[in-house]
Amino acid sequence: MLDTERRQQLVELVEQRNSLTVAELSDYFKVSAATIRRDLSQLSQRGMIERAHGGAAKRVRVAAEMPEPPLLKRSSLQSAEKRRIGRAAAAHVHDGETIIISSGTTTAEMVPYLADRHSLTVITNALNIVLALAPFSSITVIVLGGVLRHSELTVLGSLAEDAMENLRADKLFMGSPAIHADYGLSAENFAESRSDQTLMNASREVIVLADHTKFGRVATVRVSPLKRIRRIITGIEIASNDAHLPNEQDVVIELV
Repeated sequence: MLDTERRQQLVELVEQRNSLTVAELSDYFKVSAATIRRDLSQLSQRGMIERAHGGAAKRVRVAAEMPEPPLLKRSSLQSAEKRRIGRAAAAHVHDGETIIISSGTTTAEMVPYLADRHSLTVITNALNIVLALAPFSSITVIVLGGVLRHSELTVLGSLAEDAMENLRADKLFMGSPAIHADYGLSAENFAESRSDQTLMNASREVIVLADHTKFGRVATVRVSPLKRIRRIITGIEIASNDAHLPNEQDVVIELV
């Protein structure tokens, strides 16, 4: 059997049975465990299966099973976890820095903890972030222009991207609807994904804020490989399914 045929059958088998161990797959295809592990690594990177402890699991398809709800509806989900993440993220912001805060309900939770920072500049393309920052007159806020994405209260497009060509930041704090240990960050909206990539390119350090439900997922548009990320802050709730945690050695995982 050719390698491509085996891998295709492997995906179909996992889809049928939901999950299989390396030993079970090795026995089924009459090949070594090392060969199966290589197959699983390649298939996982392509987003065709999920890597599970000791084997493989059926891929969670974000677009088909759990479409991204509008921003205001999402704000009440995992609210306690998001507040902890926001507080932890704010601890990485220092006086005199220029930071970017991208759109999302988790990134918004860091804003109240920035009130005592001095000489802080915040760049954002998110209207909910702008409104949250409005009471803090000591913080300089740079608002990017563009076309409004109504459901997310973000402004996107070439106006924002052109503006970012002339701006630089010490840190970017961003959310992500899908974080996969092999595939990296991904999303469903192309314009939002391109905007995130532009923000990342303008930042010296990228910090991702995401509650535990965002892990182990692959969405349509790839935003970034994990090696571009410096730190991921998430809730301790992920511990119940830590097989989905990224294993990129240069990424710091902060559980709160």
